[in-house]
Amino acid sequence: MQQHDWSRANRARLNRPTARIVWLALVMVYSATYSIHAQSLTWLGTFGNPYSSARDVSDDGSVVVGSSRFDNYNRAFRWTRTGGMQNLGTLPQHTYSEGYGVSADGNRVTGTAYYVIPYGGSERAFLWVFGSGMRDIGNLPGSPVNTALDISRDGATIVGWGRDYGYAIRAFRWTSGTGMVSLGTLGGNESRANGVSRDGSVVVGWSYNHLGERWAFYWTRAAGMQVLYPLAACCGEANAVSDNGQIIVGRSHSAQTEHWHACMWAWDGYGYSVSDLGTLGGNESVAQGCTNNREVVGWAHTTSGARRAFRWTPNGGMENLSETFARLLSPGSYLEIAFAITPDGRYIVGQGYNAAAGRTEAFLLDTRCVTHNGDIDDNGCVDDADLLAVLFAFGGAGQDLGRVDTNCDGVVDDADLLMVLFNFGQGC
Repeated sequence: MQQHDWSRANRARLNRPTARIVWLALVMVYSATYSIHAQSLTWLGTFGNPYSSARDVSDDGSVVVGSSRFDNYNRAFRWTRTGGMQNLGTLPQHTYSEGYGVSADGNRVTGTAYYVIPYGGSERAFLWVFGSGMRDIGNLPGSPVNTALDISRDGATIVGWGRDYGYAIRAFRWTSGTGMVSLGTLGGNESRANGVSRDGSVVVGWSYNHLGERWAFYWTRAAGMQVLYPLAACCGEANAVSDNGQIIVGRSHSAQTEHWHACMWAWDGYGYSVSDLGTLGGNESVAQGCTNNREVVGWAHTTSGARRAFRWTPNGGMENLSETFARLLSPGSYLEIAFAITPDGRYIVGQGYNAAAGRTEAFLLDTRCVTHNGDIDDNGCVDDADLLAVLFAFGGAGQDLGRVDTNCDGVVDDADLLMVLFNFGQGC
């Protein structure tokens, strides 16, 4: 064992009365049987070129979808913990693809396939099903051009935008029973659907009104397309909706400035009331995902103008994820955009800069501190290194302590030390 000069404070803590140590040991016996991971950041890799972006994640965090550069074109991917990044390919005669949404179980993916010709191109919405592959989901009457942007967590409803008669752009809602159906507009000449609730009953997005202003909307079968009022006189966009349809997030013009700010519309029993989520000190921010509990993720400008991924909570407000989870990032790395969050708030996906690889890369962030058996460095063996890690962190407090806080109570103390001691040698 490597020799270290323990601090006087740490030696004093270890010399506390034997009775207290025994009592703490008894408390820890039962929990010592559990061993699962704590907070972690996983860079998901690429298909070889220096770019990938994660757009959605399954409920349990085991499946992530997005796109990565492949032979100079983007390809939709489906990443799993066991299989890594899988290229989903593209539709026949199409050049590239991008994955935007995934069902709760990770078995259904939606997105868009594109083909490129010398003087233009086109796009088609697809549905990829585990075991069956990718298929075209059809189009609105009048044009084959469309884009799918989200799928309901139950996997039955897809939303996006397509071109209708006269090449007018319309938000659509698709199911296997109805096919692709236009949702109309707020009086203008264009609308786009960006998000859908878990059961497909609420769709959100944006539409131009009769004045040519871009306004956020929500749609239900009973009410049709309805305006979501912005922070200021104009304007807004809705990007995502919670599982239960009661929380909607996106962006709106700030009431104080003309800059776009991340905002949240919350159902109050009569309608949706809007609130400004602020920024990270800079001018603009955009909300991209949310939960029933009003946890929101997206990106915001810092005071220096840098774009950084954020998480917003009712109690904590907006936090820079690159600062909160700095411990998980190598020097020079940062999290740029957060696109989605799981319903329980545990997993966040998006894109960031992986300095070690020198590229923009998709990430999966596990924000949850979960108890484990004292294997601090997570190498399968509880040994000297784990003991020393706890000793040197002894007395530390906070919500981002990492694995040295074995019982996730926000402080490194006797309980964490005893967890290591009782399991010392396990797995070695």
